[in-house]
Order: sequence, then structure tokens, then C-alpha cells
Amino acid sequence: MSDQTKVFAVVAADAPKRNKPSNYPEPFASRVADRTKRALGDMFGLTNFGVNLTTINPGSQSTIMHKHDKQDEFVYILEGDAVLVTEDGEYELRTGMCAGFPAGGHAHQLINRSDKPMTYLEIGDRTPGDSVEYPNDDLRADAAPEGGYVFVHKDGSPY
Repeated sequence: MSDQTKVFAVVAADAPKRNKPSNYPEPFASRVADRTKRALGDMFGLTNFGVNLTTINPGSQSTIMHKHDKQDEFVYILEGDAVLVTEDGEYELRTGMCAGFPAGGHAHQLINRSDKPMTYLEIGDRTPGDSVEYPNDDLRADAAPEGGYVFVHKDGSPY
């Protein structure tokens, strides 16, 4: 453990909110503006996978429908209801349910169509060299060498 990481346990809901609500360029960032992420994994210095405590308010969505080519994702609904939207259809997720998305699998997103906030854990690995496809939008994300993603149009031109 590095000298910077001295946190061993926290109350997840008390963890600081992520400073920047979204890395998406517009017009996509506004579609996820009513969500809150708490980067729990980063607080502990985790580097092989990320863990976020995410709350989506009514009418908002978790992300733009997407799929990773190298990274797996997993979600566990802690409180509330969500609609899991995939390329194959829609599925109701309720408190206590979970879903997994292997690399290269189906594109997905969560939407809160209820009248109450919903909160879930999202867990994903950090395999280098990942690319993200957004099948319904003119958007692609490629892993940046320094971390994070670079967003471009599907033709490769920058935003």
C-alpha cells in the first residue's frame, strides 16, 4: 500500500462525490447529468478494477448505451428500480438484483423510469487498451495512454 493510500474503510454514502459529473462531450454529458458517482475503488488506491457507488435520479440514465471491447462490467442494485436497456431488449432490475457485461458482449445502460432515486454499485476492470462502442450514437471512446478515454466521432474525428 502506498503512503498516499491510508483509507481502510468508509461509509460508502459519505465518500466524496466525483468532481466531474461526466467525461462525455456534449450533447452526451447532459444525458447523464442527473447522476452522482462516488469513486470508492480510487479511495483505496485500487488499480486493477474500479468500484463506483452511483445514484441515478428519476428520468436520468447511468451512461450512454455502450459496450467495452476489453473490459468487463458488473452492477448490483442496492436501492430502487432501474430498467436495463440492451441491444436485445429491456429488463426490470429491482433492489438486490445484479447484471454482468463481459467484454465484447451486448451494449447496455440503466435508466431510472421510477419516481425515486436508485443506487447501485458498478464494478469494472481496468484492462489497458480498451475501446468503447456506442451503437446508437456518433461516439467512440479509446483508452488514453495517461488514463481515461478520448472521445471521438465514429469516423475518428475529434469532438
